[in-house]
Amino acid sequence: MIFNRKIYDKLLKWKNSERRKPLVMRGARQVGKSTLIREFSKEFDFFIELNLERKEDLLVFDLDKVTEILDLLLIKNEVSLQKGQLLLFIDEIQESPKAISLLRFFYEDLPDLHVICAGSLLEHVIENIPSFPVGRIQQMVLHPFDFEEFMGAKGNSQLVEQLDEIPIKPFLHDTLLKHFHEYAMVGGMPEVVKTLVANKNYLELYEVYDEIWQTYKDDIEKYGRNSTEKKVLRHIVETAAYEKDRITLAGFGNSNYKSREVSEALLALDKARLIQTIYPTISTIPPQEIDSKRKPRLQFLDTGLLNYIMKIQAEFIGITSLNDFYRGKIIQHLVYQLIQSQNSSVGFKLHFWVREKVNSSSEVDLIYQYKQYLIPIEVKSGSQGRLRSLHQFMENTNHPYAIRLLANKLSVEQVSTPGGKEYMLLNLPYYLSTLIEQYIEWFVSGKGV
Repeated sequence: MIFNRKIYDKLLKWKNSERRKPLVMRGARQVGKSTLIREFSKEFDFFIELNLERKEDLLVFDLDKVTEILDLLLIKNEVSLQKGQLLLFIDEIQESPKAISLLRFFYEDLPDLHVICAGSLLEHVIENIPSFPVGRIQQMVLHPFDFEEFMGAKGNSQLVEQLDEIPIKPFLHDTLLKHFHEYAMVGGMPEVVKTLVANKNYLELYEVYDEIWQTYKDDIEKYGRNSTEKKVLRHIVETAAYEKDRITLAGFGNSNYKSREVSEALLALDKARLIQTIYPTISTIPPQEIDSKRKPRLQFLDTGLLNYIMKIQAEFIGITSLNDFYRGKIIQHLVYQLIQSQNSSVGFKLHFWVREKVNSSSEVDLIYQYKQYLIPIEVKSGSQGRLRSLHQFMENTNHPYAIRLLANKLSVEQVSTPGGKEYMLLNLPYYLSTLIEQYIEWFVSGKGV
């Protein structure tokens, strides 16, 4: 069962680029990296896959020259490059630091060869390789399915096509919101979606979630550098889902662990892309100044997985509104996931905005940089919602554009701050989160007024 992924178009651009370099496909375990690359291999005449967890494949890199490695692979697989293009896929490349180091020579000595590599624990290996080929490779990050990919997998391709038409047709709102609620419950882990499509039974998903979550917990032994760090990692993984919106590092999850211990463990989980630590910005104009001394938020890989950990998925059945569901934690988490999933850059991260003073604090859920603007985005329940923090941000920024994500239909309204500054507020339905860039462009250009 093959599902369309948005990143496929970027792979095609990479394939046809004159500046092409070996591609490192990064991302958490079980987000579909290997499946995607095998499907992409159909764009080539020949495909050779190596899995470096297999000893016979690992032995290939006992050779010192990439030209020799290629000759050996061509002979073993009876491939002639004179008869077409070849894609070489090196999976689980973290098993061979030498193979990672040799990527630069694939670029320098075999520029016509298409090379993609991936690895489940690659994030933890890279920093320990002194000869990591910076500047000689390209990198992309694969995320779980977003909302459109989820609907496409379920056969709702016509609705996906309608989403591409900006602005969205108002009569589609209720239908899209219904599908979005299902996505909010299930999430975007490929194996979960595949099981749902095949069996159309929510109950059968629990076993899949359990297998995925157990795999991540088993990986803790590989993330931790020593026994103490492994204990802290296990504690964080078991308790993080139940933490407040913004966390305190010292004593995390009612423990006795110190701030430094928790911080180092969270860094390891962040590298694994399992749980990200999101620190706030204090800026209202670019560049964003990130304040790592203030309380951060935690962002799980997938909202469906988070729902499973919290044992709340049954509460989604028959739900007609996500307003105030778990105090807005789930919808805020999902919006972060969806917007972040649209960017395949390794270092891309979203932030929220804070302004903390004595007896006064303000917080905007999300900041999105668009050209020379930092656009504030509030994730609100219901048609109304307090805009005090949004007002404070807008009074200190260099533009008149703000966004509120909510369950209502698309609309634009003019708002005034207490200080008298007028700005435009785009009310955007949750299900359009993945199109935030396109709608900001539509909004800022004046087409939405």
